[in-house]
Amino acid sequence: MLDVAVIGAGPCGLAVGVAAKRAHLTCSLFDKGPVVSSLMRYPLYMTFFSTPDKLEVGGVPFVTAAEKPSRREALTYYRKVAEYFELDVRQYHEVQGVRRSREGFELAARHPGKTEPETVSARNVVYATGYFESPNPLGVPGEDLPHVSHFFTEAHPYWQQRVIVVGGGNSAVEAALELHRVGARVTLVHFLGEFDRGVKPWILPDATNRVKDGSIAVRWCSRVVEIRRSEVVIRSEMDARLEALPADFVLALTGYRADLTLLRMIGVEVDETTGVPRHDRATMETNVAGVYVAGVLASGLDANKIFIENGRAHGGLICGHIQAKPPRVAPGG
Repeated sequence: MLDVAVIGAGPCGLAVGVAAKRAHLTCSLFDKGPVVSSLMRYPLYMTFFSTPDKLEVGGVPFVTAAEKPSRREALTYYRKVAEYFELDVRQYHEVQGVRRSREGFELAARHPGKTEPETVSARNVVYATGYFESPNPLGVPGEDLPHVSHFFTEAHPYWQQRVIVVGGGNSAVEAALELHRVGARVTLVHFLGEFDRGVKPWILPDATNRVKDGSIAVRWCSRVVEIRRSEVVIRSEMDARLEALPADFVLALTGYRADLTLLRMIGVEVDETTGVPRHDRATMETNVAGVYVAGVLASGLDANKIFIENGRAHGGLICGHIQAKPPRVAPGG
């Protein structure tokens, strides 16, 4: 019987594990991929917006070669954090269900190498599943074609290819610039008339100039209505005119949202408008006693409210609340 079972071994999940270790609570972390698998989705040569001190977990110094850490440095750092605190991270264990038990909860965690899922008992469960595995769908015909992706890791495979990038935020803008630099023919499609306001200030001038000189084509105020094998049909929001753009690949970089399926299964109430699970911000406990949320999951549909730098504090709130609970009295005791 664990004191704490954490679903998700991203940076915020690790922060819960570290806080549990310091509170002398038994804790295991479960992730359907490797540790901090969400960072694996980032572009290979990405640089973080935050400085290293704001990404630190457990007070372990995050030393970087430059002012801002790279993706590779972050992967190394979080692995070392897990090793330093000797966290029990059960990689490639997908939690497929959580149910109440007499003493708390039972998790069904499946490993690809086993035929039956493992049953894990825990007094408390923390959901730290993030959002990177759940991209916002375009909801158009052809979105499931093999040349369409919601993730971008590097530009090399797109050399001399016609690529449609859907979106106008950081991910879309950075991808468009990298694609242009390797010789791809890029067209960016965005439903607004300009780039999103949250685009990194050191990237925006480059992107703006590439649009002005025609290196990157843009269709502002436009939406994708259909994806075909060699073209993308878009509709202008201004006059409803349809246009077919030739495309070898489509990158739909339209953001991500938290998957709340497991939370709903255990009875956590979710605001239908905001997607925010009902929880106490002081303790991160949900309306289901013993069930907590950590990291971006607590922000619901708005993934821009909680990042590593503020989500990492949730571990201390959660474990402090668990530690302060009165001990359970055994039946008949």
